[in-house]
Amino acid sequence: MSSPISGPASGPASGPISLRAAAATALLLALLLSGCSGSSGGGKGPAPASSAPRTGTAASPSASAAPDAAAYRRWGLGKPLAAPPAPPAAKLTDGVKPGAPPKIVRHVPTSDKVVFLTFDDGAEKDPEFVKMAGDLKLPFTMFLTDDIARAGRGYGYFEQLRGEGNRNGIQNHTLSHPNLRTLSADAQRREICGQQDVLEKRYGSKPPLFRPPYGNYNDATLAAAGGCGVKAVVLWEATMQINDMRYAEGDKLRPGDIVLAHFRGPQELKGTTMTQMVVNMLRSIERQGFTVARLEDYV
Repeated sequence: MSSPISGPASGPASGPISLRAAAATALLLALLLSGCSGSSGGGKGPAPASSAPRTGTAASPSASAAPDAAAYRRWGLGKPLAAPPAPPAAKLTDGVKPGAPPKIVRHVPTSDKVVFLTFDDGAEKDPEFVKMAGDLKLPFTMFLTDDIARAGRGYGYFEQLRGEGNRNGIQNHTLSHPNLRTLSADAQRREICGQQDVLEKRYGSKPPLFRPPYGNYNDATLAAAGGCGVKAVVLWEATMQINDMRYAEGDKLRPGDIVLAHFRGPQELKGTTMTQMVVNMLRSIERQGFTVARLEDYV
């Protein structure tokens, strides 16, 4: 997760207050105060995959419908982003065997002028973002934490964000957002595999991608993740703030960068809405000569 943005937790809540809801609220407040940045415990990403287009496969969901210029103008954007190129012939995870340690992916090795958008946690459930994602046909990946995602409008909100053909993936970000490096191997397994089970029950399959809270992991994390079906641990190279991005290396995007953002609202974004934050992010991406591709097509 990104560096902290001050402000109290937000997002709708409904129903009587329970111990679980109170715990989720306390967790959200702790996240907002401490932020979600942190150094990871592993090395750089895997060897490059082929950049040749796939052959004999179905079209990517991200290519199912192109947005029109009027939709972009409605959201304050001058023109649509360029269409992403055809996905590569091989994904980074194609050779990962069941139960094997997952790949560590901070950056996708590609010469394509694409970046990948990811949103963490699930705290803010802004209905305007559902409209925006549909209008712009925007591909992105959601890494959801169970205690946070189920609050308020719950998982139904993220179901709406999946888009045509389930364009936008829902992936694993643990049950309760702990610093995994502070937990035993068994506790890590419960956090990771427990959320695998939650998401499989809701969506029919175990997510192949996992993001550790704060980017923190160790060997026990990788063993637990691989043991419950994870093929890649996805980190990031750029972090969206409110108006622009911060970069792990240099001062600009590179082909294949993974961008970390969050489901956040005006209280956490100092008055800025989630949709305006996304507009700012898309402007920066276009200004730097990039477009957005679907992470699951490459990883």
